[in-house]
Amino acid sequence: MQHDLTLILGGARSGKSAFAERDITALPAPWHYIATAQAFDNEMRDRIRHHQDRRAAGWHTHEAPLDLAHRLTNLPDGEPVLVDCLTLWLTNHLLAAHDLRDQIAGLEAVLAACKAPVWLVSNEVGLGIVPENALARRFRDEAGLLNQRMAALASRVVFVAAGLPLQLKGDARAPMVDP
Repeated sequence: MQHDLTLILGGARSGKSAFAERDITALPAPWHYIATAQAFDNEMRDRIRHHQDRRAAGWHTHEAPLDLAHRLTNLPDGEPVLVDCLTLWLTNHLLAAHDLRDQIAGLEAVLAACKAPVWLVSNEVGLGIVPENALARRFRDEAGLLNQRMAALASRVVFVAAGLPLQLKGDARAPMVDP
């Protein structure tokens, strides 16, 4: 088990990324932010810019829409890392028709050997209705399985809803401050 792995789960606009950013900054800088999003339109560019503007000095941003495991292995040992987010990373691989089992297994191996504290942000997508099409159902199922596998590796799992953290696994930390 990776002892310094935290998984932060939540729905869209739940406050999970902001929570993860505040949580990781309890450790000294520098912090590494691995972004998995791809900006294919203006709305996504605005979302990315909002995330970037929220982060203070001390953050180093790395883009890894597909090569997350490789990026994690090439960061300095011991420096805190935030990955935002696993569901976008999964989407990128799903749309590229990559073997998801191989990608997830590779990520698990890197996380198990990682010499830095890591925070993973991921969407909980299984709380809604059953999607109407096969691709959406596959995504929902694959995201649920990915989250289960990451939670099994993690020493700490937090679910964020309406900006409020709920500790699911591991030691509780100080409560989140107001956003």
